[in-house]
Amino acid sequence: MKAPVFSRRRRVLADAFNVEQYRQSARKVLPSGIFDYLDGGSEDEVTLRRNRTVFDSWALMPSWGPVSGPDTSTTLLGKATALPLTLTPTGATRLFHPDGELAVAAAADLARVPYGLAGLSTVPMETIAEQHPNLDRWFNFGLTSDDQVLKKKLARCEAAGFHTLIVGVDTRALGGRERDLRNGFTAPPALTLSTIADIARRPSWWVNFLMSEGISFPNLSAEGSAASSVVTPTMWQHILGHSEASSGWKELVALRQAWHGKIVLKGCVNPADVAKASGIGIDAVQLSNHGGRQLDHMLSPMDVLKESRQRVGASIEIYVDSGIRRGSDIVKALALGADACSIGRAYLYGLVAAGSPGVGRIIEIFSDELRRTMTLVGVSSIPELKARGGEILRDIRHSPEVLEATAASSMH
Repeated sequence: MKAPVFSRRRRVLADAFNVEQYRQSARKVLPSGIFDYLDGGSEDEVTLRRNRTVFDSWALMPSWGPVSGPDTSTTLLGKATALPLTLTPTGATRLFHPDGELAVAAAADLARVPYGLAGLSTVPMETIAEQHPNLDRWFNFGLTSDDQVLKKKLARCEAAGFHTLIVGVDTRALGGRERDLRNGFTAPPALTLSTIADIARRPSWWVNFLMSEGISFPNLSAEGSAASSVVTPTMWQHILGHSEASSGWKELVALRQAWHGKIVLKGCVNPADVAKASGIGIDAVQLSNHGGRQLDHMLSPMDVLKESRQRVGASIEIYVDSGIRRGSDIVKALALGADACSIGRAYLYGLVAAGSPGVGRIIEIFSDELRRTMTLVGVSSIPELKARGGEILRDIRHSPEVLEATAASSMH
């Protein structure tokens, strides 16, 4: 007989075996408005659902033979990493747990995977650098046409040891997130009796939120000012996802010329944009539809991954986010031409449920599932997986059996 475990966090860490279980645990912890902000998509959430169902379109085909290891280590942007996995930036992380970005950074450091700090992070980049000097630190950088602001922001990133910038290009307007509208999660926030009652039903979150230091955004400014507050409509627009719509390739070229470190372009789901990014010297592209939170009825990164790789060859690294929930998802993405996958919601579920150990457990789950899938498929290393991808993956949407079954059903 197992002894009863009274700590909710310890129960989750002991009994949750996959990302979905952590998601369900997070739902029980957060007020529904905060959970919907984390979990929801835009409009009819077609893109949100497609990000998961598209993985079912690809089937694994194992081959018999000896497997050693397998070795999940690889290199991303010239640096060694334990997994082909990065933690992508998520804004206002302390809305979900009082330890926020510090908890995520600690887990990423321990797991030896890169961590992307959001421009809307609630902890100064310098604090992350001081506490985790060995962490591969990336920073979500906002484009600007002001040369002086650009120089100051770049100097601050370099001084804090953030040598990789992530530039997001998929938030020219705020997506139609109707869950947020219903919950009053708007700019500015609109509290209703129902939202207040819902918060009251989650006393642990409410108490932790009230007892923590007030949320500010010290990485928005070039100087590191922490004066930005969540209470202004402009700030809430930033939190909910809005960015400057006038920025384009011109500003990106200027950034490339001014920055000597690495640049990841995040938010492309267009092979032509991937090719253009490669042409101007961008180091990596993160295929992303913002987790289904922006444009509904949009292609999934997995829909364009193979074509994107064919367009650019080995000239640029390609990462995939939006809907990564299993180690088998990583195997499928790498087999189609990706160099790594990125997770956002998945590690936030772990953070909500169990703090930094929860984030660490999410990474561990991906590692275990990746290693197990590689073994069963019959590959011993990440380079072998990428080289043999075409042998182990089949698009079952276009297989003769599927087409024949579809045709037969349409006749009835």
